[in-house]
Amino acid sequence: MINITLPDGSQRQFPAPVTVADVAASIGAGLAKAALAGKVDGRVVDTNYRLEKDAKLAIVTAKDPEGLDVIRHSTAHLLAYAVKQLYPEAQVTIGPVVENGFYYDFAYKRPFTPEDLAAIEKRMADLAAKDEPVTRRVLPRDAAVQHFLQMGEKYKAEIIGGIPAGEDVSLYAEGGFEDLCRGPHVPSTGKLKHFKLMKVAGAYWRGDHRNEMLQRIYGTAWATKEELQQYLTMLEEAEKRDHRKLGRELDLFHIDDVAPGVVFWHPKGWAVWQAVEQYMRQVYKDTGYQEVKGPQILDKSLWEKTGHWQNYRDNMFTTESEKREYALKPMNCPGHVLIFKSQMRSYRDLPLRYGEFGQCHRNEPSGALHGIMRVRGFTQDDGHAFCTEDQILQECVDYTAKLQQVYTDFGFTDILYKVATRPENRVGADDLWDKAEHACMEALRRSGVDFVVSPGDGAFYGPKIEYTLKDALGRQWQCGTMQIDFNTAERLGAEYVTETSGRAHPVMLHRAIVGSLERFIGMLIEHHAGALPAWLAPTQVIVLNITDQQAEYAESVAKALRNQGVRVEVDQRNEKITYKIREHSLQKPPYLLVVGDKEKAAGAVAVRARGNKDLGVMTLEAFSERLAADIAGKR
Repeated sequence: MINITLPDGSQRQFPAPVTVADVAASIGAGLAKAALAGKVDGRVVDTNYRLEKDAKLAIVTAKDPEGLDVIRHSTAHLLAYAVKQLYPEAQVTIGPVVENGFYYDFAYKRPFTPEDLAAIEKRMADLAAKDEPVTRRVLPRDAAVQHFLQMGEKYKAEIIGGIPAGEDVSLYAEGGFEDLCRGPHVPSTGKLKHFKLMKVAGAYWRGDHRNEMLQRIYGTAWATKEELQQYLTMLEEAEKRDHRKLGRELDLFHIDDVAPGVVFWHPKGWAVWQAVEQYMRQVYKDTGYQEVKGPQILDKSLWEKTGHWQNYRDNMFTTESEKREYALKPMNCPGHVLIFKSQMRSYRDLPLRYGEFGQCHRNEPSGALHGIMRVRGFTQDDGHAFCTEDQILQECVDYTAKLQQVYTDFGFTDILYKVATRPENRVGADDLWDKAEHACMEALRRSGVDFVVSPGDGAFYGPKIEYTLKDALGRQWQCGTMQIDFNTAERLGAEYVTETSGRAHPVMLHRAIVGSLERFIGMLIEHHAGALPAWLAPTQVIVLNITDQQAEYAESVAKALRNQGVRVEVDQRNEKITYKIREHSLQKPPYLLVVGDKEKAAGAVAVRARGNKDLGVMTLEAFSERLAADIAGKR
């Protein structure tokens, strides 16, 4: 007998091997119809997978996260199936699941057009409607290579050729299409109903710019029609909020091909930058971080000692002078260690905290650059605390509390927490990694928050806590970090005098709250749809006179506000006031102040708040108090 244990702890017995589909059918016709895959002893498999011994089994449906992955993976194959039917000369390459969807790369003689995408999507729907079974078979590696070469699929053959000799590979077929894949897949194409093709982009074969350019078709797939529509609606809203679009419209910044991946900040954008930086500078002071400044270019030998040269070299910009190699710093940590070790430190000095708005450069691939969200030159609110092992937990707990307050002030209230543990490529002894990983997890427990563990995603020098924000559209942005590092200070020879007059290496805590200021400002723009709260807005008030008779008074109002530290503009153009109000409203300032003869005579202003809200006439003093309250309350 074969005993199958279900998620609720109940068991079902079968006299002979059974498939996942058989077990689902034994439970009920509804579950059998809904089954997309099975989860056998933690591994997701096809519904036709045979259970030949006792096992734990969960039936995977569209309601499960694993089910959605199976749907998306299978829809990628459906896309390739449709392309091959419509464009037989196209060659298929790879088609993985990505966040919110999938893509598939094709080699084809001409670019795919929007009309092609529409035709492909319709053919996908037609093929899905046929409800053709999806079947799996296994071939030896060499036989699979020959199979795909005979089909004219040289890219697939090359992929399989990279698999070790003697191994078997699995192929999945639906109708007249067969593809290399590990699976699992839905049992039939009729399970694929709610999908949409999104766009075409270029992609190098195997991600190498030296190889030929392929065409990547992106798509999205969901379990229900409602979920698909919600996602498409979110994308429409995201397009309206795109920081690149709003950056142009609000005259905040631009990026030029003369400096790819580096930002040109305009006056209004720099005002936002300064508001963020000055706020974070106060956070440094409030949390005991002393602000420092390190050099941009450091000798190769330093990066060799830290391990960056061996582990991060491809991401570093390098230069040479007088037969010495240097690198533009990709991070600030080594410079802070050198400041620490510039004089003898005592245990009484610890924790010693340094903070820097450090400008870094990383050689990101051009295809990965994205507005100010992903750049090559950026500035971090970077901090490092040098402490003893006994001080780690309190430092991390205090940091988390401050980070939560900061995010709330910027308008983010939903934070996700993750601990990223040791990667395969790392430095340092395992016992130190054990201590560091335990400290990360215990700090979050003491902070009273739930967290997940992400194995292998830590930095090469230490594990880290990652703080991820959800924005107004529910999108997730990994932002702050706290990294516990037992290695870097030791590798660079940093020491302090212990209570027993001995020598010890400090533990180094790497922390950033907003991370890259460029990226964080991009997040703020999209989260607030360009309508930044008063304390962050590049222009907080615009004063509009109705006629030339109030020009002098409008200037006096603006001067009084400037003297209070308000960012204010005056529009004295000879235009109708309705035109000026409408035009400036598009710039999303928190307040417009209209002054006519009545306001001038009364020493007052007519106040219009963002969103076309008429707040009526009030004294300049009353308005100033209102604005000051908004700024103090981070509204």
